[in-house]
Amino acid sequence: MNRDLQTDIANVFSRMELNRRHMMVSGLAAAGFALAVQPIGAATVITDTRGIDTSDVKIKVGEETLLGYRAMPAKGGPFPVVLVVQEIFGVHEHIKDICRRFAKAGYYAIAPELYFRQGDVSKLKSIDQILPIVAQVPDAQVMADLDATVNFAQESGKGDVAKLGITGFCWGGRIVWLYAEHSQQLKAGAAWYGRLVGNVTENQPKHPVNIAADLNAPVLGLYGGKDQGIPLDTVEQMRTALKKAKVDAEIVVYPNAPHAFLADYRPSYVEADARDAWQKMLAWFNQYGVA
Repeated sequence: MNRDLQTDIANVFSRMELNRRHMMVSGLAAAGFALAVQPIGAATVITDTRGIDTSDVKIKVGEETLLGYRAMPAKGGPFPVVLVVQEIFGVHEHIKDICRRFAKAGYYAIAPELYFRQGDVSKLKSIDQILPIVAQVPDAQVMADLDATVNFAQESGKGDVAKLGITGFCWGGRIVWLYAEHSQQLKAGAAWYGRLVGNVTENQPKHPVNIAADLNAPVLGLYGGKDQGIPLDTVEQMRTALKKAKVDAEIVVYPNAPHAFLADYRPSYVEADARDAWQKMLAWFNQYGVA
């Protein structure tokens, strides 16, 4: 890792520490988080907007409008682009904060609302209410919406899509693998605890293990050894499948981490592993031209 990148990583985490708040679970403190993730934990990171520009955005997809959130440095550009793919809970405050963290590190980060046709999950109070909506979201629709988001970033004049990366979490982690097979523009991806195998459905005809040999961009997988939803045997299946990949791919497993170990607003957060994985992601992007 070069010295400049080490400095960037150190600065990002220094800012994250400076902006950590011990949040009370009431009123304003919980604003912006999906109802299904309440109460919000005391370790929640809030990244400020000093030196960066943030806004809600409207992305045209044919005759439809895809909403999203964008963060980038306040001055300069164009900047390397990172697509930030939501958790199952949608583009709530944690995903927006991820965008701000990328902006502090010099990226144009954008998170599109990828369920908008099927429903607003932010107002739902339980995972049992959310899952039926998410099951209706076709992978092909998601790929097209991400392509439209890339076009939006390029047309803004502030995003350098020749330096295009993608990262995603939980539901979005699976999407990272799929987009790395779909896109010819993508330079690198980082998939955080995304499901690797599953049943074939009309909306989900393939899973990461099925397309591992066809990846068009290097992907770093970041997984927890104690993730009860993603058994380690499926991680090993993916590692085996990746041996046939024509690009670099790597899976890192943190032995004592559960699912969602980066999610600082939840009890699953493991700070040491989250820090290390974030560093590995930035180094991966730097190595493969997303910097």
